[in-house]
Amino acid sequence: MNTKVTRGIRVSVKTSFEGTFFKNYKMHFAFGYTITIENQSTNPVQLTSRHWDIYDALNEMEVLDGEGVIGKKPVIRPGESHTYSSGCLLASPIGAMKGFYNMVHLSSSEKFRVYVPTFRLNAPFALN
Repeated sequence: MNTKVTRGIRVSVKTSFEGTFFKNYKMHFAFGYTITIENQSTNPVQLTSRHWDIYDALNEMEVLDGEGVIGKKPVIRPGESHTYSSGCLLASPIGAMKGFYNMVHLSSSEKFRVYVPTFRLNAPFALN
C-alpha cells in the first residue's frame, strides 16, 4: 500500500488487476484502486476536485480533472476518513498513476492540495 501525508491529510492507495478485454478491436487492461483519505489534522476539510496523471507503458500520459470523487465531495472531520474505489483502463499491462485532490479547510476557507503518492498498475503476468 502506498501512503503520503500532506498537511495532516493521509492518502493511502491499494491497487488490483481486474482483467483484460477487447474494446474497439484493441486489448485493454483493467485496474482497480481503493483510496482512503484520513484527516489527521485538527480542522474539518472538504475534497472539492481531483487531478490525475495516468501513465501507460505504450502511450503518452493522460490527464484527467474532475469534480469530487465518484460523484461526491466528501467532508472529512478530524479523526475520520473517506474510502472509495475506482479504476482505469490501460492499453498495456504496466502503468502508473499520481495526482492530487483540491481541498478546503472548512473553518478558514483556505484552499490547498493533498498529493496522492505515485502508484503502479501492474498485471501479475507482466512481471517476472
